[in-house]
Amino acid sequence: MSVALTKGGNVSLGRQAPGLGTVLVGLGWTADPAYELDASALLCDRDGRVLSDRHFVFFNNLRSPDGSVWHLGGPAADGDASDRQRIEVELTAVPAEVERIVFAVALYEAAQRRQSFARVRSAYIRITDPGSGLEIARYQLADEAGTETAMVFGELYRHSGDWKFRAVGQGYASGLAGIAADYGVVALQPAAAAPTDQVPAAVPAAPDPPAAATAAPPATAPVPPPAAATEQAMTGSSPVTCFFDPSHGAGGTAVIWTPQWGVPRQIQACAVCAQRVQTTVPPFYTPPQQQAGYPQQAPQGYPQHADPRLAGYQQGYPQHGQVPPDQQRRYGTGALIGAGVVGVLGGVLLDEAFSDDRPEVVVNNYYEDDDDGFF
Repeated sequence: MSVALTKGGNVSLGRQAPGLGTVLVGLGWTADPAYELDASALLCDRDGRVLSDRHFVFFNNLRSPDGSVWHLGGPAADGDASDRQRIEVELTAVPAEVERIVFAVALYEAAQRRQSFARVRSAYIRITDPGSGLEIARYQLADEAGTETAMVFGELYRHSGDWKFRAVGQGYASGLAGIAADYGVVALQPAAAAPTDQVPAAVPAAPDPPAAATAAPPATAPVPPPAAATEQAMTGSSPVTCFFDPSHGAGGTAVIWTPQWGVPRQIQACAVCAQRVQTTVPPFYTPPQQQAGYPQQAPQGYPQHADPRLAGYQQGYPQHGQVPPDQQRRYGTGALIGAGVVGVLGGVLLDEAFSDDRPEVVVNNYYEDDDDGFF
C-alpha cells in the first residue's frame, strides 16, 4: 500500500518493502507543450554537497560514475505512461560517502521564455518497486508555485543503516543555477568574469607651463608676517598687560589671585608678579612698591583758596604728618594745669545746664506700724 506524504514527511523504505535493493523514482506534471521540464539527481555527501560535477545526473550526464544512479528519460513503452521522467537508483551500489540523493526538476530556458512553475500543475514524485511495479510512497506537490523556475521534489537519504524518502517541495526562482549553487555543482554555476589583460591607457602628461610661470620669484617678494602679528591681526586685540603694573609688560601667565576683599579669581600677570603670587600665602596684597604705577587718591580737606591774602594760612584741617616740625608748639606744666581747671569748670557748668532738663522724682516710702508706736 502506497504512503501519501505531505511536505516534510518521510517514510522508511526498509519497513514498507523489506529487502528492496533498487527503486524507481517517477516524476510527473501537467504543463503546456511549450514547457520543457528536465529531471535530475544529485549525489551528495554528509554536508549536502555533490561529490563532483559527474555526480550530477541529468539529460547530459545520464549515469553517475559508480553506475548506481541512472537517468532513464521518459516513460517505458510497456510501463506506466503517467511518469514524465524516471530515474533508477540501485541502493546497494550507492557509494558509502553518498549520504543523500536529491531529485530536482527545472524549466529549460525559463528566463528567456518567461516561464515558471505557476503554469505547472499536478506535479508529483513517487517511489516504486521496479520488479513488482508496486508504488511505495508518493508526494503530490501543491499548485502554489509562483515565480519558481526550478523545484526540489524529494530526496532519498541514509538513516540508521536504512534508506528513507522525504518529501521536500522547495522552489528556486534562480532556476537550475540556484540548485547548483546550493549543492555545489560547479559546472552549472555562472562563470566569473575573466580578468582582462588590457593595459589602461596612459594618462597624457600635462603640457609644460610657460617660461614666465616657471621663473624664479622676484627678489622683492613680500615676506610673510610673523606668527604673533598674524595672530594679533586675526584676533583684533593687543596682548594683555600685567594685572599689577601695566609697565611690567605683557601678562602672559595666568594665576589665581586672592584679593584683600572678595573671592579669588584668575588674572594675567607678568612672570615676576605671577611668581610672587604663587609663593606668597593668601591673601596676597600688592606690595607698596608696586603701587607706584596706580593713581593716588586726592588729598583730604577743604579745597585751597586762590586769594593771595590767605596764602599764609593753611586751608582745611591739618592731616596727620603734614605739620612741619618748626610749626609744632610745645606746652609747659602751667598750661597743662590751667587746661585741667578749665575742664573741671566746664564739666560743672554742663552738669548744671543738663540738670534743668531732669524731671523731679518723688519717692513715697510706706512703713507698717510697729508695736512700740513709732513710725
